[in-house]
Amino acid sequence: MPDLWEREYHKVAVGRETFQVDVRYKNLKPIGDGSYGFVCSADDAVENRQVAIKKIGDVFNDLVDAKRILREIKLLRHFDGHENIINITDIMCLPPNTTDFKDVYIVTNLMESDMDRIISSGQPLSDQHFQYFLYQVLRGLKFIHSANVLHRDMKPSNLLVNANCDLAICDFGLARGVELEYEDELTEYVVTRWYRAPELLCDSSHYGKTVDMWSVGCIFAEMLCRHAFFQGHNPTHQLETIVSVMGMPTEDELSFVTHPAARKAILSRGGSTPKPLESYFPADTNPLAIDLLRRMLSFHPEHRITVEEALEHAYLSELHGQMEEPSCDRSFDFEYERVFGSGDIPREELQKMMFDDMMQFAPDSRHSRAGSCDEPDGMHQSESKSYDDADDAAGNGYDEGEEKSSRRK
Repeated sequence: MPDLWEREYHKVAVGRETFQVDVRYKNLKPIGDGSYGFVCSADDAVENRQVAIKKIGDVFNDLVDAKRILREIKLLRHFDGHENIINITDIMCLPPNTTDFKDVYIVTNLMESDMDRIISSGQPLSDQHFQYFLYQVLRGLKFIHSANVLHRDMKPSNLLVNANCDLAICDFGLARGVELEYEDELTEYVVTRWYRAPELLCDSSHYGKTVDMWSVGCIFAEMLCRHAFFQGHNPTHQLETIVSVMGMPTEDELSFVTHPAARKAILSRGGSTPKPLESYFPADTNPLAIDLLRRMLSFHPEHRITVEEALEHAYLSELHGQMEEPSCDRSFDFEYERVFGSGDIPREELQKMMFDDMMQFAPDSRHSRAGSCDEPDGMHQSESKSYDDADDAAGNGYDEGEEKSSRRK
């Protein structure tokens, strides 16, 4: 018999969905589809703040998706308190007070927009905006990497932004741990093609934290030019596009490329001379931004700039000197997945683990919030940059053209 958490629930029609949530959550309004579920905003009457609630119905219908959802819950609990990572504040499992539940509701802090919408909105962005957005991405990523976790799905839509330009990284369903960089074999990589690092396009199963840095470089370039920077139609064309823009890698930079088709795709661009990188961006683009971007987009993963080095780059010197950049004090433990090997975690085990995670949010003193890193020093609100109408920015995104789970929007 599981521990009980006596809560009062009410049913609310939200768009095409019916939400059954704690009565503390009122004024539910639809936001739209999120990864794996439908999202609404709500007022939290207990904490007197706005939150986002994601309903994932029949969560165990697909055990692969369920494992990713559990992974995200555990990671967000571990990262609890960092301002640049979305914060999970509550979980509800329905039917309640049983491990044999079907639906899960995940409550997080509410963010008004995302980087994809801001980039495509046409709203003017200054160099200060670019610096502040990029700094926050790197500040959050440093915390993630210091826990020996790779995000593996960094892209503009996974960077949530408020009207005051505060930014938080979200969607950790594809994240993985890495204890020995470039030695652990990692699988099931489904990152969106346009943000995928060369080592992944070349079918390398051994890679490290700099896969995320390549993705951040692609996002940064997209901020500067207001469109996706490398728009390949398939993995081979993606490699060709990268080489046509960044230039032919040296033989040393190609040392990790062992796949014959990948090497052929790269060498096929050997006769072309690339344009200067700065020519792809507006004439008034900060030269320091171009220098940092070039280092993020180094072809060889071991030559690419790390998150710690990027935070120390001259382009971010003003922010780097003003704010704390904490590290996570403990690595995240993926052992709960490893014990089941490469196979699916059984439904009953997933239910029990997810239920146990929910109980960590109970107000009962029997359940501590163990498992999270120490709360870092906060960023000062006065440092936030204004961004007008971020929540009204147009959301007409591009077709990312990638194979995804049928539940993953």
